[in-house]
Amino acid sequence: MNGKDVIIALDFESAERALGFLDLFQDQERKPYVKIGMELYYAAGPDIVRRVRDRGHRVFLDLKLHDIPTTVRRAMRVLSDLGVDMCNVHAAGTAAMMEAAREGLTRPDGTCPLLLAVTQLTSTGEERMQKELLIGASLPETIAHYAENARSAGLDGVVCSPWEAGIVKEACGPQFLAVTPGIRFADAAADDQVRIATPARARELGSDYIVVGRPVTAAADPVAAYLKCMEEFVWNK
Repeated sequence: MNGKDVIIALDFESAERALGFLDLFQDQERKPYVKIGMELYYAAGPDIVRRVRDRGHRVFLDLKLHDIPTTVRRAMRVLSDLGVDMCNVHAAGTAAMMEAAREGLTRPDGTCPLLLAVTQLTSTGEERMQKELLIGASLPETIAHYAENARSAGLDGVVCSPWEAGIVKEACGPQFLAVTPGIRFADAAADDQVRIATPARARELGSDYIVVGRPVTAAADPVAAYLKCMEEFVWNK
C-alpha cells in the first residue's frame, strides 16, 4: 500500500488548462498520479475526474470534507462512483465523521479508495494553531492524536507536512500512510507554505506520497520538474 509516489496537484481554474497541462505528459509511458482539488473540481465538476482517469491517470480527489457525519456519508457515496484512487476529510470533523466517510465511500462490492484525514494544513504554524484555533497542545502532539483518531476510525492515513511523517509513523505504525504536501525544491520560494521540505528530505522523513504543485505546474519544463521529483523521491538518485 505504501509504495513511494509523486502526486502532481492540478491546481488550475478550468478543465481546458488542466487537460492542456496533462498533454505535456502524453508521451510518458507512466502517466503521473494527479490531485484534483477544490479549485478545479468546483470549476469543472465531476466530469473532470472522469476525463483525467480516461487518460490513464490515478486521481487523488482532494475536497477535504468536513461536516456532520450524515452529510459526509452521503457525499462520499456520490464521490465513490467517480472511481478515484484516494480522497480525504478533515480529521477535526471527529472520529464519528471519519467512520461515516468510510461507510459512504465503500462501494457495494466492498472496494474503497484510500481515505485520508487532513491533520493540520501546511500553511498553519504552531503559533497560529494555538492562538487562532485555540488548540493548546503542541503541533506534533495534535497531529499524532489526529492520526490515531483517523486510524481508529478505519482510515488509511493522513495528510500532514513532511516534518510530521515520522511522528505519524511512530504513533500509528509503518503501514499507516503519510501523504505530504508542502514540497519545494531547494532553490524555490516557499510561497504560502510554512512547513516545507524538498522531495529528497521528505523521503528521508518517511513520506509515502508527496503532493507537488507549483514547483511542477509553474516550471519552465514541467515534465523535467516532475522527473526531478521522481528521481529524488521515488528512484532515490
